[in-house]
Amino acid sequence: MTVSRDVIADLVAEGAEVDRLVADLTDAEWELPTPADGWTVAHQVAHLAATFRMAATAAGRPALFEAQLGQMGTDFNAAIQAVLMPYLEGPRSELKAKWRAERAGAEQALTAVPAGQLVPWLVRSIPAPVLAAAGMMELFGHGQDIADTLGVKREHTDRLEALVEFITRVWDFGYHARGLAVPEVRFRFEITSPSGALWAHGPADAEQRISGSAADLCLLATRRRHRDDLGLTAVGREADHWLDIAQCYRGPAGPGRRPGQFADASR
Repeated sequence: MTVSRDVIADLVAEGAEVDRLVADLTDAEWELPTPADGWTVAHQVAHLAATFRMAATAAGRPALFEAQLGQMGTDFNAAIQAVLMPYLEGPRSELKAKWRAERAGAEQALTAVPAGQLVPWLVRSIPAPVLAAAGMMELFGHGQDIADTLGVKREHTDRLEALVEFITRVWDFGYHARGLAVPEVRFRFEITSPSGALWAHGPADAEQRISGSAADLCLLATRRRHRDDLGLTAVGREADHWLDIAQCYRGPAGPGRRPGQFADASR
């Protein structure tokens, strides 16, 4: 990745932020429904725990990961659902402990990957910092669902830099998720960081352009806010269409969020 920050260190910090959201929850709060249909706060944390365990295996035991990947079948969502279910068994104190352990395991395994070495992942092998950025995406999206449920306003930092770059790398995921042809265009992203710096990606002379804040881009691409509730702007017909379909994860897009579903205070 071309970001100037230590992506794995940022992953550690973001994980700690999400941990603080759930550290002192009551039993009743763990069972609160989140904006993701059918998922409670406990489901969100179980999904994160399962995902970080997969990342730890991919980084630390790649042959085992590839064997497990071969057993997942073609229904990726069903496979992910299956691996998170064991985390929901038992008291929520155990879930919290397992989530912390899986997160620590992934952080340690990613840190140990030699520079330049690829790590097997769901679609193709990728560098460890890119896998860490994918982990940032998981923390951002599921952390937002938890924050929305609890009525917590998140404070974003320049740790979003790796996630912003990740979004620009996988800009075509929204087309694939809907069975649409990927257009033969290049996008220019001009994104303002939480500290006010400009993060630019793509050709400077591109006709299709997207601009706005980093937090808004991340909320859009993780499908945690509708574009109508964000301050992103597009120049060009394809860029405008992209704001309707943007997502930075593989698999079905899902229904996303409705316009006006959340108060601005929870963004």
